[in-house]
Amino acid sequence: MQALPKSVKVLALLLLVGACARLHAQGPPYQTDDPVPVDLHHYEFYIFGGADGTPVEMDSTGPASEFNWGALPRVQLHMILPWGSINPSNSPVYAPAASVGPSAFGLTDMELGTKIAFIKESRHIPQIGTFVMYEMPTGNYDKGLGVGKVWYKVPLWIQKNWGKWLFDGGGGYTIVRQAGYKTYPYTGWLVKKELNERLELGAEIFAHGAEGLATPQIEPSALVDVGGYYHFHNPNKQFLFCYGHSVAGQTENYAYVGMYWTWGGKGGAPPFSMMPHQASAFGN
Repeated sequence: MQALPKSVKVLALLLLVGACARLHAQGPPYQTDDPVPVDLHHYEFYIFGGADGTPVEMDSTGPASEFNWGALPRVQLHMILPWGSINPSNSPVYAPAASVGPSAFGLTDMELGTKIAFIKESRHIPQIGTFVMYEMPTGNYDKGLGVGKVWYKVPLWIQKNWGKWLFDGGGGYTIVRQAGYKTYPYTGWLVKKELNERLELGAEIFAHGAEGLATPQIEPSALVDVGGYYHFHNPNKQFLFCYGHSVAGQTENYAYVGMYWTWGGKGGAPPFSMMPHQASAFGN
């Protein structure tokens, strides 16, 4: 497994030191995740699209949906059903990597996950937990839309709130046992601030190792992403957005846009009557 370059490690350390800054948990639209499960008997639903690519290949996701359920105290169950596309550059410069071949669109690998909070946040102690994900081989492997085997993400995340500021970070390993792919480390560190009752903005650095010749990320990369949330008058509905670009390692772009709903607890009915109208806004 290829280690992260020194420049990537330095950037991650700088953000961790500079971040010493009660907001919403992370995850979408950022690449950095969080250790905060959905509240017991509460639910989250996203409709989203995104892109992540390098000069080797641009991969897009969408239309896609995510569902999270607070199934047990401190335990969240998670599922993403994604459609997406692969768009190789077909540049001989990167052969025999994933850059050569036809474009394709279809169902990609479905994601299942379990988020567990080990330690709850207190005045002096951050929240600590994990969010293990199981990527199921639902995508067509022959077309490049899936890995062809179950693969995993095993991280450890921490989170701390200070007034209107939130700090979130950690990392782990993506474990892939398939030809053309690698098991690789990743790390993310995020700072976010509530600017007013409608808008929250954040910035993160996210770094990962080389993912294998069958992927666009054939080399390590570190990205700086900037994004946020717009809260509608309905406090349970938000618009999410993020864009990022590499600052070290292989050139890489990341983007995310989505709609979010949450409901649950006493009398918390799902907002199904809203979803068809909101979904059409993505043009998918």
